[in-house]
Amino acid sequence: MVRYTVQAAVLLVMLSFAPMSGAQQPSTSLIDDETLGEVRSWLLVPVVFMTLEAQNRRYANLSQANINSLDSQWRAEREADNQPLIAATLNNPLSTYLTQVQAASAGLFTEIFVIDAQGLNAGQSAITSDFWQGDEAKFQKTFDVGAGAIFIDEAELHEASGTWRAQANMTLQSDRGQPIGAVTVEINLTELARRSRNTPAGGQ
Repeated sequence: MVRYTVQAAVLLVMLSFAPMSGAQQPSTSLIDDETLGEVRSWLLVPVVFMTLEAQNRRYANLSQANINSLDSQWRAEREADNQPLIAATLNNPLSTYLTQVQAASAGLFTEIFVIDAQGLNAGQSAITSDFWQGDEAKFQKTFDVGAGAIFIDEAELHEASGTWRAQANMTLQSDRGQPIGAVTVEINLTELARRSRNTPAGGQ
């Protein structure tokens, strides 16, 4: 009798936690103009534009077959000891800068990568699953749309940390207003919600 009572109690506890993650999902509306403005502020540095301009020149005449080959190489290197393409990207100055930005955010930004005009990664704070983003909404709804485009993707639960995250994506443009790339910033919505609750109304 006691054994069944204990089992029932354990089941009740498990069921009580099951819907909580859904109920506690923060809204992507938290990624407001202020948050996006913060992102833009640390993107307005020479290393972002210099890297994009150099990579856009380097890959300007790539065919789709060449792009697919680079993407396949990246995916293969993820499982290999020798990683020349991954190493070259992760060790460039832009990737170093983005890694520093992510670390300085104290958990707010969980992944950052800058994409060139071909949809290829130009710099990133961590290894991504692929090298080419041109076939994904993060690129098609920003760079392909043009200057000023912003796309906030749906929130997803990061099970390992129990936090909700969403990707903010925007077109990057030159000082002449021409699109030269895009950026994807994965934002910890759970942390952003916590900071919003702890910020006094009307001030910092």
